[in-house]
Amino acid sequence: MARTFWILGCVFGLIGVAAGAFGAHALRARLEPDLLAVWETGARYQLYHALALLAVALAATLRPGAGWALPGWLFTAGIVVFSGSLYVLALSGVRWLGAITPLGGVALLAGWATLAWVGARALAA
Repeated sequence: MARTFWILGCVFGLIGVAAGAFGAHALRARLEPDLLAVWETGARYQLYHALALLAVALAATLRPGAGWALPGWLFTAGIVVFSGSLYVLALSGVRWLGAITPLGGVALLAGWATLAWVGARALAA
């Protein structure tokens, strides 16, 4: 599990940096400022949560079997749904996609909550 989350964190980090650069250079002249801000939010949150996945991977290495899969998969789902829906919204301008974004946000919040819970239990052991 640690290896999986390490790889996912690195891949999401790489894509997040590429998305940020793409937004800053290729999309700046093509998107309206509000849609460019949506793109940048997606990239920023993707990078934050790529780092969270790396933390999950490291924690799973230090305390194997403590239940790290749940926060790791919640972060993964949150990145895909939250950032992914923002990227599609920014590129397409289809505003109803904004209704999907909060589902990804809930997954990210749940990832942090379960990370706190699993981490507190693992550190108490």
